[in-house]
Amino acid sequence: MISFGSQARVFVATEPVDFRRGVHGLVALVAEGLKGDPFSGDVFVFRSKRADRLKFLIFDGTGMILATKWLEEGRFTWPPIRAGTMRLTPTQFAMLFEGASEWRRIEQRVVKRPAVVA
Repeated sequence: MISFGSQARVFVATEPVDFRRGVHGLVALVAEGLKGDPFSGDVFVFRSKRADRLKFLIFDGTGMILATKWLEEGRFTWPPIRAGTMRLTPTQFAMLFEGASEWRRIEQRVVKRPAVVA
């Protein structure tokens, strides 16, 4: 399993992309099409038209990483196709990456920061 720190932001491009695109094409798509910063350390996830494959892109501080995963059977559960991106928690991304269909049911719990007492 691939995991990221709890501070990692994960963005899913909701429209399918041409899976012949390599690292440079996806970096350009993030910068121009999604208006994101591909060198920020954020994780950018892309889907195929057949919904059985995903690619993700992340800059780790020393270089760009492009990984691909495809399912031998079945499909990934994706959000509806529309323009733009949606944000996932690292836990939701881990579940999506594992092929679990329940990732959309996981909601991030918002915790109030404690107040400083003087």
